[in-house]
Amino acid sequence: MKIEILCIGKLKEAYWRDAVAEYSKRLTAYCDLKITELKEARLNGTGPAAEEAVRAAESADLLAHIDRDDYVITLEVKGRRLTSEQLADKLQECALAGQSSLVFVIGGSLGFDSSVSRRANLRLSFSDMTFPHQMMRVILLEQIYRGFKINRGETYHK
Repeated sequence: MKIEILCIGKLKEAYWRDAVAEYSKRLTAYCDLKITELKEARLNGTGPAAEEAVRAAESADLLAHIDRDDYVITLEVKGRRLTSEQLADKLQECALAGQSSLVFVIGGSLGFDSSVSRRANLRLSFSDMTFPHQMMRVILLEQIYRGFKINRGETYHK
């Protein structure tokens, strides 16, 4: 299975890069992982119109990197909440259905617009809280790793 984490922005702090590297290394035993970092759009001005322009530009870039056959899972505050076991089930379900390419989408600091949400096969929420997108990348990788461990009956979960 190919899994891509499609995200806006680069990891600036070494501790986030180290955590991503660790989970990426662990995931090599379970999937072909690719992390694609897209450039943050420049905020020109202040206010809702400027922020919407950033969301629109970043969303267009995100959509340009998604193939027609990709199974897309967006990370959204208002998405569906799953337990770790349910996420593991979703990974297994996709594999059994022949979905060979999963793309997880993490928006930038202002999120993404509705066009990305509409493209999603699953809108996933980890919490009602807002997390920095750098932290969310680490949390997502850990949960994907946990899901594979659960599906293989390997020790790690709990």
